[in-house]
Amino acid sequence: MVKTLLSQIGKYRKQAILTPILVSAEVFMEILIPFVTAMIIDKGINGGNLNNVIRYGAIMLALALVSLFFGIKAGQTAATASTGFSTNLRDSMYRRIQSFSFSNIDRFSTAGLVTRMTTDVTNVENAFQMTLRIAVRAPLMMILSMVMCFMINVRLTLVFLVGLVFLGFGLFLIMYKVMPVFKRLFEKYDELNASIQENVTGIRVVKAFVREDFEKEKFGKAAWWIYSLSVKAEKMLAFNAPIMMSVVYFCMILLAWLGAHFIVAGEMTTGNLTSLFSYVISMLMSMMMISMVFVMLSMSLASARRISEVLTEEPDIRNPENPVMQVKDGSIDFDNVQFTYRKGSGESTLRDIDLHIRSGETIGIIGATGSGKSTLVSLISRLYDVTSGTVRVGGTDVRNYDLEVLRNNVAVVLQKNEIFSGTILDNLRWGNEEATLEQCRHACALACADEFIENMKDKYDTWIEQGGTNISGGQKQRLCIARALLKNPKVLILDDSTSAVDTATDAKIRKAFAQNIPDTTKLIISQRISSVQNADRIIVLDDGAVNGFDTHDNLLRNNQIYKEICDVQMQSGGDFDEKMN
Repeated sequence: MVKTLLSQIGKYRKQAILTPILVSAEVFMEILIPFVTAMIIDKGINGGNLNNVIRYGAIMLALALVSLFFGIKAGQTAATASTGFSTNLRDSMYRRIQSFSFSNIDRFSTAGLVTRMTTDVTNVENAFQMTLRIAVRAPLMMILSMVMCFMINVRLTLVFLVGLVFLGFGLFLIMYKVMPVFKRLFEKYDELNASIQENVTGIRVVKAFVREDFEKEKFGKAAWWIYSLSVKAEKMLAFNAPIMMSVVYFCMILLAWLGAHFIVAGEMTTGNLTSLFSYVISMLMSMMMISMVFVMLSMSLASARRISEVLTEEPDIRNPENPVMQVKDGSIDFDNVQFTYRKGSGESTLRDIDLHIRSGETIGIIGATGSGKSTLVSLISRLYDVTSGTVRVGGTDVRNYDLEVLRNNVAVVLQKNEIFSGTILDNLRWGNEEATLEQCRHACALACADEFIENMKDKYDTWIEQGGTNISGGQKQRLCIARALLKNPKVLILDDSTSAVDTATDAKIRKAFAQNIPDTTKLIISQRISSVQNADRIIVLDDGAVNGFDTHDNLLRNNQIYKEICDVQMQSGGDFDEKMN
């Protein structure tokens, strides 16, 4: 984990190395100041020599200024290194997520990924900056202060070491108790983010069903858990200061009492006792800073593990070593395909799939909800890989294609498609960055999107809000279809992509496809018989298996499930959405 994270420092390695060096220089300057203070007292004030006071005072001032300079530079380099480190972490995580297959993404919740890229990275950034400065400064200051104390008076220093051991034990006990609490705390952050995301995304549904109170209660529970765990952790950490101050006061009183006896006995000077106090306080403060580092590290440890999980997650789907860079045609073959979302579970989503589709055919796909329609077409563009068997496009196993080449030739309009914030033209050019305005207009005409775009004030420059909230569901679907058409694909998959479009517009879209892209293989998933009945052939799926694959007329005569779907829709005018018996 540590190696994975440190590899993300990248070009900020120089600042990360320079910071401890500057901090060390700062500490060396600071450690000399109490020593010079003792010289001022013993050789200047007590000796009645004003020149010594001025001389050693000037040296002390110079040491303070040099220490200040090194401290400022250390702060600058630490800030650069830590913020650069967090930037690299977020960038690497984002790039890694982009390489994930659907199965990889399924292992992480959306809210969890958001938390990892925001809260968790911030925690690691703070811990890294603290490590570069305080984790170097505190131990070094404590060691050098201890050396100076032993040089001044060994017996008094041994008194302090007893207090130091007590302080270290107390701080360790606190850290041992608080670390599991922080781990649970960040898990609850995921739940909080999930609650916010679901509420904001589905705010229209929340208001339509008057569920504001329910959502408030759900959010309140998530927020209460974070409050409760935070308070529990802070209550434990609150013992840091009392333990620290108890040890400090005990050591100061004991050192003052013993030191006075040593001064009276002539074994120690007033200046030495003063500098000893300074070094003891420095050691105790260093121990306190080390405890703060442990607190931050304990908080960031859970975050570091969660970040590392994303960075080390290997994409399930990769490019082959020598990928095929050209798709011959739009033919599709499923050879004894089996698929399960959870390997080894024994629960097959698709089983015994044998299908052979000719290039240019229009294929309808129909079946009950959960029958495997969307999963079936996801295998064609290799959004998932088959568990066993083979899927071929253009006569070649999809696993042998370059992923970008395959997905550019197999355009998918998903069941839940996204419209992004930007102009209509920006969204269309997701299909082809180089598409001209005329090409976009042509694609929109085929998808019947031009009808509403031309009625808008800014036409293709109309701004679309995030998620397409300022256009209707049917308009959103037509834009997504046009976007897919701009890829000029050999295979076009419409996964229930006209469900929000009226039947007349649906028919116009299918007619435009038949006339303008006859060589493109078209797979149309729909719950409506009217959307698939004119297809060359229709696949009937039932519980992950192919129940029928034929023309509309033949299926009406020979397939009981298809006949029942037609009967239900002709009688009620409704969509088929339940398994027929």
